Amino acid sequence: MCISSTEWSNNSSRPLYFSMQKKQRPKISRVQLHRLARRKRSEGKETKVDMEMRNLKLYMENMSILEENEKLRKKASLLHEENIALMFEFQKKFSKFDRISTKETPHLPTTKLTK
Repeated sequence: MCISSTEWSNNSSRPLYFSMQKKQRPKISRVQLHRLARRKRSEGKETKVDMEMRNLKLYMENMSILEENEKLRKKASLLHEENIALMFEFQKKFSKFDRISTKETPHLPTTKLTK
């Protein structure tokens, strides 16, 4: 039942000693490694500049939205004040008509219903 090391190594194409070694990645020359590191650094700088530009654009857009919001808030406030003034005039005019109409037709007394 036990398999000897020679039998086990015969099953694979390599001897047992070589199959137990770690597989290593192919080595990159120092020049290639240096180029890779330089490329990553330069890409990082471009990305940082791109992010700063995007951030600046968003900041400017945000500021313009805030300015527009403030203008709309002022306009809404003016419209609200105008609405209050018109309602006051409206109530003043119709309160005169209400006084005239109440003099011509007296109100009936209201009675409370009890249970």
